[in-house]
Amino acid sequence: MAQEKKLVEEITSMEADFAQWYTDVVKKAELIEYSSVKGCMIIRPYGYALWENIQRQLDADFKDTGVENVYMPLFIPESLLQKEKDHVEGFAPEVAWVTHGGDEKLQDRLCVRPTSETLFCDFYSNIIQSYRDLPKLYNQWCSVVRWEKTTRPFLRSTEFLWQEGHTAHATEEEANERTIQMLNVYADFCENVLAIPMIKGKKSDKEKFAGAEATYTIEAMMHDGKALQSGTSHDFGDGFAKAFDIQYTDKNNQLQYVHQTSWGMSTRIIGAIIMVHGDNSGLVLPPRIAPIQAMIIPIAQNKEGVLDKAYEIKNKLKDFKVRVDDSEKTPGWKFSEQEMRGIPIRIEIGPKDIEKNQAVVVRRDTREKIFVSLDEIEIKVEEILENMQFDMLSRAKAHRDSHTYSAKNMEEFEQIINNKPGFIKAMWCMDQDCEKEIKDRTGATSRCMPFEQEHIDDNCVCCNKPAKTMAYWGKAY
Repeated sequence: MAQEKKLVEEITSMEADFAQWYTDVVKKAELIEYSSVKGCMIIRPYGYALWENIQRQLDADFKDTGVENVYMPLFIPESLLQKEKDHVEGFAPEVAWVTHGGDEKLQDRLCVRPTSETLFCDFYSNIIQSYRDLPKLYNQWCSVVRWEKTTRPFLRSTEFLWQEGHTAHATEEEANERTIQMLNVYADFCENVLAIPMIKGKKSDKEKFAGAEATYTIEAMMHDGKALQSGTSHDFGDGFAKAFDIQYTDKNNQLQYVHQTSWGMSTRIIGAIIMVHGDNSGLVLPPRIAPIQAMIIPIAQNKEGVLDKAYEIKNKLKDFKVRVDDSEKTPGWKFSEQEMRGIPIRIEIGPKDIEKNQAVVVRRDTREKIFVSLDEIEIKVEEILENMQFDMLSRAKAHRDSHTYSAKNMEEFEQIINNKPGFIKAMWCMDQDCEKEIKDRTGATSRCMPFEQEHIDDNCVCCNKPAKTMAYWGKAY
């Protein structure tokens, strides 16, 4: 019995130490392994299967909007990176450089891709000549390198996987429309597939992407009340186009600069899934993204007919991602393993169940036991999975809303941030001095100015001057 409990006992409770709980879960659920390269992680098969499901769904969503996939080089010449001043300054502290090729010192250092704006711009300057060449709607799936001082699996690592979309348009209106369109793709995916509700809005000038005219974001609340920026979409205007001389001839035979966008989501979204839905027994995966949706666990599998019935059920559930755990581990250990890995449901089948022509279906999120006739197991499993998906989103929304507060002045703001983890809605004059003061005094940063504005007060929460917008504030990963 002690051995069966060990798997869960090794997880630190999230109430005792949330950061350690997170680390325990990503390790014990076999999502990652630490590598010999500091700050880099090995994504194990189960973790990579999760990323593949994310990639598959997002890729289809992108293509539905007309996007095509390309691939850019891993290395960027320093001379190319220097063409956009704000961009290179924004990434300078995080850039890894290649200085030698074999034994020879390179004349032009090569940057290991932290992001690919400059490569796409160089590419576009060569292939765009006429309005007939527009728009260009490209995306690439790749890894990027950013030299981080402090790392944590999925949330912040030196190398990580992501997608980065880069589009070029004839007009400012088209570019802005694409920027918002892709942000909505991210938000819908997170809500409908990952069961994570998002707040959509615009980043402050201080927090926007280096070189962008405007950055839009989706922000999620984790179980501990901290924010996680989960996806961003940037409107570049024509700034990059002017730096890289990306021009086209319009219908009136006049030269014009293109307007560009960029948008991305990375493996940090796996961190969001863990921290929004997980519990003290491990992962809890939404059915629509889970690599395995149901684990069939035969009880007393050495008895005649039990394993055969388990595989018969598996065949009936061929439209779902189902496995049979026919290992020689005890049922209790198998239950703990299934819970740790966040598999949405387990299906228990033993001699007594066979006699009654039933199986016991147990939901991972609520641990509710449901007795299901084997004659209708396909219908019931689909129903249970859909209910679980819906309930997980509802719980995440309820948690976010119950941990979102309003503040009218700094006294209220500081009292909330020090005693009630979560988001704070407060009015802001949009002055960067106030933004800095709030961060210095409380550790909270502006998360976004939401599209859905509310009127909390007439004046800025910090300086008491007339407010221009309502913003979400919070501590963040």
